[in-house]
Amino acid sequence: MNPMTEPALSAAPVVPAYRAAQRVTLIRVVRSEWTKLRSLPSTLWLLLSTFLLVAGGGLVSAIVALSSLPHGAAAVAAFDPTQLSLSGVALAELTAGALGVLIMTGEYATGQIRLTLTAVPRRLPVLWGKIAALAAAMLAACTTATLAAFFITQAILAPHHLSTTLAQPGVARAVFGSALVLTGVALLGLVTGALLRNAAGGISALFGVLYGLTIAAGFLPGNLSHEVRKYLPENSAADLTSVGHTAGSLGPWTGFGLFCLYTAVALGASAWLLRRRDA
Repeated sequence: MNPMTEPALSAAPVVPAYRAAQRVTLIRVVRSEWTKLRSLPSTLWLLLSTFLLVAGGGLVSAIVALSSLPHGAAAVAAFDPTQLSLSGVALAELTAGALGVLIMTGEYATGQIRLTLTAVPRRLPVLWGKIAALAAAMLAACTTATLAAFFITQAILAPHHLSTTLAQPGVARAVFGSALVLTGVALLGLVTGALLRNAAGGISALFGVLYGLTIAAGFLPGNLSHEVRKYLPENSAADLTSVGHTAGSLGPWTGFGLFCLYTAVALGASAWLLRRRDA
């Protein structure tokens, strides 16, 4: 034996075993899911993309609008500077929904879900932890993005006397409501991913529900198309992201409540299946 290894081995400190009782709590699960969310490059890129689409969409739209500013009292009255600043929200729904799906399906793709459910055998806290971590990240990022888009756009429009402020009726609701809708889309994506456990299938199903049903309803005859479309997920929350109120719509908060109901139903189904299916 090498004479240099014997003293080294004998002198190695012995680390005592950690004997304190360990409990799986919801707070610890949320912290674990938050660590996963912020340490995965794919989720960070999608979160950043959502931010850039919202903030950059308002900036680009404002710059483009400078080439065709409204003239005349009627055109100025019809001009909506808030909607212009939030023009990137609809596109950002794509990345927000994809982020939600990948938060759940990523662990199934790698097999990490087996370790997660072994550490949290009751299973449902894993779902609640993912929802809490994703909701916090999306609300923070999207609220910052909508405010940035709004103030940048209004600063560009102010020299032309076309800007508005958050104090105007419906403006603050549209700005903060857009962040709520994006968060809701991400959470709907998460529970869709929990139902299907496959990234491609989850993203396809989510966008089919959001956009495919709306397109299909457009082929219905006469007034039936309008009546059906206002109850669909994508259209139900649309008023929350705009200053005005569309005639015949459900209204901002009623429509968003219906959107939340759709998400809650999908969440209930995903929680039931999570308890009963193998990992």
